[in-house]
Amino acid sequence: AGVPRKPGMTRDDLFEINAGIVKTLCEAVAANCPGALVNIISNPVNSTVPIAAEVFKKAGTYDPKKVFGVTTLDVVRSNTFVAEAKGLDVNDVDIPVVGGHAGITILPLLSQSYPATKFDADELEAMTVRIQNA
Repeated sequence: AGVPRKPGMTRDDLFEINAGIVKTLCEAVAANCPGALVNIISNPVNSTVPIAAEVFKKAGTYDPKKVFGVTTLDVVRSNTFVAEAKGLDVNDVDIPVVGGHAGITILPLLSQSYPATKFDADELEAMTVRIQNA
């Protein structure tokens, strides 16, 4: 649940809206299904997951093994951008992405790509920035 970022909207603007939505939904989960596995996909995930955790802690239902932040979009973007740049079928590309889900916290591991791809230093920087700012 949450709203997508619109043109001209900052991640801070998005946070203002989505934080309230996540808080309300997690309060309902804590009250009605305290053992649920909860996947947070509302952006900015780096900030909404801690909100969910705090709601569950306050309710006495927090289990760190049951609260997840989903950042699959960064992997999809990485795979797509690399496939386009290297003339590959996107279905054959796999770029691991670690870190968070906001700007410079997104770390595409381009050196670990499958299939192995080569980027010169400028291409590597440009691709990393493109993925981080998509």
